[in-house]
Amino acid sequence: MRKFSVTLRQTLFAAMGLCSIFPAFSSLAAGGSLVAIVQPEPVALNTAFNTNFPNGVVSNNIYEGLVTYNRDMQPEPSLATSWEVAPDGLSITFHLRHGVKWHDGQPFTSADVKYSALELWKKVHPRGRTTFAALKDVETPDAYTAIFRLEHPSLVIMSSINANEAEILPEHLFAGSDIRTSPYNTKPVGTGPFKFVKWVRGQYIELERNPDYWDSGKPKVDKVIFSIIPDAGSRAAALETGEALYAPYDSVPLSDVQRLRQNPQLVVTKQGYDSSAAYTFLEFNLRNPILANLKVRQAIARAINKQALVDVVWYGLGKPATGPIPSSLKQFYTADGVPQYPYDPAAAERLLDEAGYPRKAGGIRFKLAIDYFPVNDGFKNQAEFIRQSLSKIGIELTVRNQDLATFIKRIYSDYDFDIETGRWVPMMDPQIGGLRHYWSKNIAKGTPWSNASNYTNPKMDALIASLQVESDPARRADEFHQFQRLAQTDLPVIPLVEQQNFTVYSARLKGVSTAPDGALSSLKDVSLEPGGK
Repeated sequence: MRKFSVTLRQTLFAAMGLCSIFPAFSSLAAGGSLVAIVQPEPVALNTAFNTNFPNGVVSNNIYEGLVTYNRDMQPEPSLATSWEVAPDGLSITFHLRHGVKWHDGQPFTSADVKYSALELWKKVHPRGRTTFAALKDVETPDAYTAIFRLEHPSLVIMSSINANEAEILPEHLFAGSDIRTSPYNTKPVGTGPFKFVKWVRGQYIELERNPDYWDSGKPKVDKVIFSIIPDAGSRAAALETGEALYAPYDSVPLSDVQRLRQNPQLVVTKQGYDSSAAYTFLEFNLRNPILANLKVRQAIARAINKQALVDVVWYGLGKPATGPIPSSLKQFYTADGVPQYPYDPAAAERLLDEAGYPRKAGGIRFKLAIDYFPVNDGFKNQAEFIRQSLSKIGIELTVRNQDLATFIKRIYSDYDFDIETGRWVPMMDPQIGGLRHYWSKNIAKGTPWSNASNYTNPKMDALIASLQVESDPARRADEFHQFQRLAQTDLPVIPLVEQQNFTVYSARLKGVSTAPDGALSSLKDVSLEPGGK
């Protein structure tokens, strides 16, 4: 721990310009620097083409959306001060905030909204291509009005225009370039409460207070330093010593959670994740002829004890998933008629025999590899749990370890995988993030968090197309019920665990967001009470 402490202190000295003993943060009640943890290191500092949550944890302090969401998941003003939905549902008019400037001094206008909506959200955003499918044009009659013209009514759009789902990026810096290779992915220029200063790879990302921010009196700290600490135990130690004060998205080992809850200097909260409704999954690459066999996929589903997975790997922080829509989304969820695959190794063995894969010499039927989402030890342990489970039915599984960038390239660009396990986030409305695995139009090579399995079913495509245009909430809910039944019948993906994320932060922090999307909100309201570590 001592080696870690010295290294982190040296990193923060450089970030904050300190030249003396590392402070006890007693000066941070007004202004000062807030040390947070982001893990793993972001891939880019926006969520336009990669919605990996570390990108949003940092970039949502820099960029903003048209709205934010309150505790009731209702929209409130941000870059848009008001809006009207036309009676026929075919247009939404947004009235934009006056006097907002980009961090380079250029004015924010409706041209930025039009560019972001048509060129980013619709074309490269992994969820946006589904969410904004109905959006055909954005009219800009003046600098402070943006009118969304829709092909058909779309109930999902107003649940999808906060910073994380629909960041507004500067048209004058991105237009005419490939967003995926833009230099501004690593030196962002936003309208938000904090301005980008520098990114020292593998160490920290430094942001500073935006003195021209439109929301008077905010942010309440002068700097935010996002520290990158690969070792999970060291992240927990940083929080316990007070060297880091804020850590969202399960940054500490799950085995440490109970101990940290008993520390009066820390807060462990599940708030801030209601809009995410995350679940872990196992996705099959259907290009592999073995995995293209439905009986093989059904056998693998029956070989995994989901409740044991919750208890052993996730320390009880979750529950078994029944399908691709988590039960917390009560408006859309159903278990009625949704096929389930209870844990039954004997049935799994029979299915594999029927599929034409009997045990051979050594008891092995065939060999596969599994790749896991490398953000914390939970997913590595989940992959190991699956490896052990499948070994009992004669499938030899190799767990492949890699960094996040390599994982993304392997799964979503090269399609060089057999099965992969990670986390999916349907968001407040499952049309936002819950359909991506299953819609053939979302087979988008090179786009992270899209349909990597190559699953295609015209019936599923028709169902997704129908629920996207349905304006009656009850009929749309019924179509989501049908979606769950078909997804679990075809089984290109096995939903495993409805995950419960958590944040750990110092008890001295005030103003940490409890909104449904709080873990991906800016830190503009956060301040720190005086006191020792």
